[in-house]
Amino acid sequence: MKLASYVFDGKPSYGVVLDAGIADAGAEYRRRFATLKELIASRSGVDSLTERDHKADIALEEVQFLPVIPDSGAIFCVGLNYADHARETGRLLPTHPSTFLKLNRSLVGHREALTRPQASDSFDWEAELGVVIGRAARHVEESDALSFVAGYTCLNDGSIRDWQHSRDVTQGKNFLGTGACGPWLTTRDEIPDPGSLTVTSRLNGVEMQRATTDNLVFSVRKLVSYYSTLTELRPGDIISTGTPGGVGHRREPKIYLRPGDVIEVEISRIGVLRNPVVDEASGGAARTASPRLWARAE
Repeated sequence: MKLASYVFDGKPSYGVVLDAGIADAGAEYRRRFATLKELIASRSGVDSLTERDHKADIALEEVQFLPVIPDSGAIFCVGLNYADHARETGRLLPTHPSTFLKLNRSLVGHREALTRPQASDSFDWEAELGVVIGRAARHVEESDALSFVAGYTCLNDGSIRDWQHSRDVTQGKNFLGTGACGPWLTTRDEIPDPGSLTVTSRLNGVEMQRATTDNLVFSVRKLVSYYSTLTELRPGDIISTGTPGGVGHRREPKIYLRPGDVIEVEISRIGVLRNPVVDEASGGAARTASPRLWARAE
């Protein structure tokens, strides 16, 4: 099952993505579970939604997609988690996950414009597999880690390279509206093993990155276990698992995102996350900074 968060007719909602469109969850579900995060936190809610006979009632073109979990409590990111990306940066393979946190407000949804900030023209892309946590997890063993996962999504960890000062990347990863998440969540029953997914990025239709998740230095199982040792993982938290080689900053000559570009992240069995690029000076930041439309957000 594929689940999406979106705005339709000016109202926040979520629903099931079908070939013919979206089956909106409806008012009954939204009264019980205001957001998709609240739904996936309830196993009974997900099960009852799965059991329904779904029929598309909204065309995909009619919704404004939100980041798949717009009210995520935490977005954990991993650097240098593919060997080819570590090599292109001139680094040794890490012996422990290289971690940083990402703000919700740095992310937009599928088809929303990414904003190149006025502070820099070194705006880069990073195609990543996002792991959405489905139930609270603390001190989880690797062997049991996937049972705490609700599903998987695409994430573009947009990066402002000249603000990644020294080895501290956090500043360059959190500019307003520079990353994207979506288009939806593919539930774990459709992807029981995330170890063989293909991650691809395309810039204006030209392939820039391609790798499979069996090349991760630290697997999804390892990352869920690792982060659950640091803190309690909660429903709706996201782990972004790192990017393959092929980012623009490491090319010769360097390639950065420009206004008018379209950047895509595609992951097999999930879908394509597609975003145009605009300049902050053209009003992009105002658009991405507009208040998110969801109820009871934290």
